[in-house]
Amino acid sequence: MPRPAAASPSSGPLSGILVVSIDQAVAGPLCAMRLADAGARVIKVEAGEGDRARDYDKALGSTSAAFGWLNRGKESVVLNLKDPGDLALMKAMLATADVFLQNLAPGASDRLGLGAAQLTREFPRLVVVDIMGYGRGTPHAAKRAYDMLVQAESGICAVTGTPEVPSKVGISIADIGTGTNAYCAVLEALLERERTGCGQAIEVAMFDAMAEWMSLPLLHYDYMSIETARYGLSHASVYPYRPYHCADGDIVVSIQSAAEWVRFCTAVLRLPELAKDPRFIDNWARVQNRDALDAAVHEVFTAHRCDEMIERLEAGQIAWARVSTLHDLSVHPALRRIAVEMPGGERVEMPRPAGRLVASGSRVPALGADSARIRAEFAPAEAAAGPGA
Repeated sequence: MPRPAAASPSSGPLSGILVVSIDQAVAGPLCAMRLADAGARVIKVEAGEGDRARDYDKALGSTSAAFGWLNRGKESVVLNLKDPGDLALMKAMLATADVFLQNLAPGASDRLGLGAAQLTREFPRLVVVDIMGYGRGTPHAAKRAYDMLVQAESGICAVTGTPEVPSKVGISIADIGTGTNAYCAVLEALLERERTGCGQAIEVAMFDAMAEWMSLPLLHYDYMSIETARYGLSHASVYPYRPYHCADGDIVVSIQSAAEWVRFCTAVLRLPELAKDPRFIDNWARVQNRDALDAAVHEVFTAHRCDEMIERLEAGQIAWARVSTLHDLSVHPALRRIAVEMPGGERVEMPRPAGRLVASGSRVPALGADSARIRAEFAPAEAAAGPGA
């Protein structure tokens, strides 16, 4: 069956790929948006009330900041998948699709007749992606999962925050990491299909994504019996890698190698003898003696202004940064932006996707904006022919 053409064909490495996505909130939409950015045609299937993220706020006028960020370049069709006619339309879409993506509640896709096992039997070339909280076959498989819950469950919060107070990361890293992993998995599956001609079922669990990101503290615990402590803005296992107070502000300093440590002592601190002090002779020694080291470093930094210490850091070829506020980010000279049109026609500038000069799609769809066209395009043959045809 020839693939139906999109209303406005896009360009990019995934041009010609059709993605049908029942996505909501963050993880699923992010994966689908990355595919759209690369040129795929992405049809977002929404219930009558729409993706719940549409109404998180009205930061962008006609839609929320989250929805506006994560849904550019997609088409929107409203379907009631409990209705046999709409479910038949969904199956007609999947018959020509390359990728089906969903991040519904546990078990919901199976109850709709859209489970991975069934779809891969019906459509052998289809790549089916299930984004979930916890992996199938684990005791938590049926557990509902949201970003902060997974951060807490996976131990992220145990290593984040101050010694007194554990904290979540300030952005939705469980969702973002999971969506990014799902995007990579889809690309791998499409490449494999080129060789084998077969699609596959892919499971991407939020907990798995965060557990892998916790590998360093987990390996330290499992093999060294060291429980990583919370150090706020200081690194737990590389030192010095933290902010230091100057007379007029803070500068974050990062020392990553033995050569940098020597340059830091000589060119920045101007205390060459510190480089050979047995307490600080290598990274692990500095980690274990961080309080004594901080006392020596702070004595130098607090006596000078930021611009003076930055000049020394640059001369010593030492990496540094300021702790930016949201205002600082908004006006940062390194921030590159793209313009995106919101459902109500508003033009919004947002950060450019990393690794991509431009995004293929620059429009965020209104709820059901493409319903009529998509229904006509994918109408099952018997429905299109009408009664008595």
